[in-house]
Amino acid sequence: MTTTIYITRHGQTEWNVEKRMQGWSDSPLTELGIQQAKWLEERLKDTKLDVIYSSPINRALSTANIVNSKRNIPLYTDSRLREINMGIWEGLTQDEIEKLYSKELYNFWNAPKLYKPYSGETFFQVRQRTKELVKEIISENIGKDILIVTHTITLKAIMSFFQNALIEDFWSPPFIHPTSLTIVRAENERFEVLLNADSSHLRNLKEVKTI
Repeated sequence: MTTTIYITRHGQTEWNVEKRMQGWSDSPLTELGIQQAKWLEERLKDTKLDVIYSSPINRALSTANIVNSKRNIPLYTDSRLREINMGIWEGLTQDEIEKLYSKELYNFWNAPKLYKPYSGETFFQVRQRTKELVKEIISENIGKDILIVTHTITLKAIMSFFQNALIEDFWSPPFIHPTSLTIVRAENERFEVLLNADSSHLRNLKEVKTI
C-alpha cells in the first residue's frame, strides 16, 4: 500500500532575515513567513492530508497550524523534527561566526562530514534521529497522506535517507526555500521522490542562507 509524504520547511523568520543561526532556538515568523505558510495552505487545499507531524519549535508549529487552519486534522509534534542543535552558534550572525569559528563554519557549509559542533549536533546525529522517526511515521500511517513540517537541515536529513545519499552530498541542490514542497511516495520500504523543494507557489522569493 502506498503512503505519500509531503514535507515542508517553516516560513521565513526574523532571524532568517538577520542571517542568524537558529537551531533549537526560536524566532517568530515574519509577515512574509506567515504569507508563505498561507500560500502553501492554498496550494494544498485540494490535496488529501490525513495527519500532520511538526517540529515543536514555534516557527514550524505556527506554519503547521496555518496549513491546518481549514482542515482540523490530527497534528502531532515530535522533538526529533527539530532543527540541528547548533550549540553556542545559536543567535549569532554568520558574520560573527565567521570571525570566531571560520574553519567550522566552512565545514558546516562545504564539508558537513567534517563538521564538529560546539555543544551541538553533527549532521550524522540529525540524520539518525530523523531516519528513526520517519520509519515510525510511515509504519504507523501506511496508506495515508502525511504532511511533515520541519527545518532545513532536518528536511535535508530526511531526504538523504529517502535517497540513500552521503553526508558529503548534504548541501547538493535543491535549496530549501521557506514552505517549499517536497513529495515522496513510499511503498514496501522503497521511496520515490515525486517533487523536491518546489517553490512555484511562492512570491517574493529570496534565498536566505541561514538555519
